[in-house]
Formats: sequence, structure tokens, C-alpha cells
Amino acid sequence: MKTPPSMRSELDRWNGGKGIDLESWIGCEGNFSLAIGYAAAFWPEFEDISGYILRAGTPADLIQEYEKRLGQSSRHQVEATLNHIHIADLHGAGCPDIAPDKLQALGQTLQQMTAAKLACIYPDRPCTVDLQIPDNPFAFNGYTLTFWQTSLHSA
Repeated sequence: MKTPPSMRSELDRWNGGKGIDLESWIGCEGNFSLAIGYAAAFWPEFEDISGYILRAGTPADLIQEYEKRLGQSSRHQVEATLNHIHIADLHGAGCPDIAPDKLQALGQTLQQMTAAKLACIYPDRPCTVDLQIPDNPFAFNGYTLTFWQTSLHSA
């Protein structure tokens, strides 16, 4: 992964001003508890519920609510809605180091990771993994990742 430009000054301060790379930086700043939390967020569990591929733990009543709201003819919309995440929501509102380049870099990486995991677990059920990047780069809530089955199987 390329270092987002907004992180460059932070990394450049390390090592007596010689700088540090991302992996070395997490070795200095991170901890294993955060690593486990990020692993859960970045490599989520999925399950088949009524023919949908969803993030594990999605309540059945929520599925039914969206089916009624969006209609059975829009199964991909139900799946996409239930699977969406806002990249900015990974940290609390007002996180001081939020920046468009970080959201885009993280979103692109999560898009690749999600696509790889879905293809591995569900090779016979191809999925579209979509990353929305807002026209206004400072509309942080617009950086959204979602996925749906390209050709949904019937329930």
C-alpha cells in the first residue's frame, strides 16, 4: 500500500527525522488488541441467510424489514444495503486525523480484501464489491463500501 500523503509528515518525524515506513510505524504505535479489532473489521465473517451473503450476525428481522421496504424484486439492493459500511465509521466522529486520501486508500484496500474473501468462500456465487467515493472529497460519510451477489441465487 502506498502511504497516503496526509500521513507523510507523521512518518517523517520518526527515526531522528529520517522517517519510517508504515509497517515499522505500526510496530511502534500499535498494539495487539487493536490488531485483533482491525482484523475483525477488515476480514469479517460472512454467512448465507435465505440466499443472501451477509455479514455474520445480521438479524433476520432486519432482512425482512429491508425486503418489505425495497421489495423482493430488488434482492441485490437488499443485500447491498445490509452489507454497506461507511469507512469513516471505523473510528469515532471527529477523529482528528481523518483525511480524504486515508479514506480512499483504506476503502480501496478493504474493497480488494472483501472481494478476495468472498471469491474464496463463495467461488460459485460471484459478487460485486463497490467502493463509493464522493464527488466532494470532504464528504467523509460518502466513502462507502458494499457488496452484493452479481447474480443472486433464489432463496
